[in-house]
Amino acid sequence: MYDLQEPFRWIADVAVMEAFESGVLDLPDFYFTGDDYRYRFEAEAKERFLDLLRERFNSGVRYRDRASKWDTVIEQKTVELGRYLVGRTAELDFSEPSPKLVRDEDREIRKRILSISELEARQLGIARSTYYDLLRNARRKLSYKVCAKALENLDSHLGSI
Repeated sequence: MYDLQEPFRWIADVAVMEAFESGVLDLPDFYFTGDDYRYRFEAEAKERFLDLLRERFNSGVRYRDRASKWDTVIEQKTVELGRYLVGRTAELDFSEPSPKLVRDEDREIRKRILSISELEARQLGIARSTYYDLLRNARRKLSYKVCAKALENLDSHLGSI
């Protein structure tokens, strides 16, 4: 039996972990249905998660010396499996490309951002517009990036607490 789900299951697994760590999903987003003993998503939470999952499948990866997206790689691997099954090729390799997982301590960064006042941000050298942008993004449940300089300033704040 050939199963294309398993070699790429990690993409969905990472998306689930990221969803809970970043706050895209939380326990109140689920409800229990007693008739079939399952937990289900609230519709809005489902949309947020699907956005995150699409982002994961559309993230970039280096494959065959080219920049590709994971959904394109999965399509190419499907074609390779088909060629293998009909005898057009003698080899099949699902080990490449391999994932490069980078852990982002998003929750901790959000807490740091939300814990500082505008005055403290100014003292740390964070511009007012940057501070409000950081606050807005920290309150949202979607993933975001913090520029290196602001992150460095936030780290110095953490050390002074």
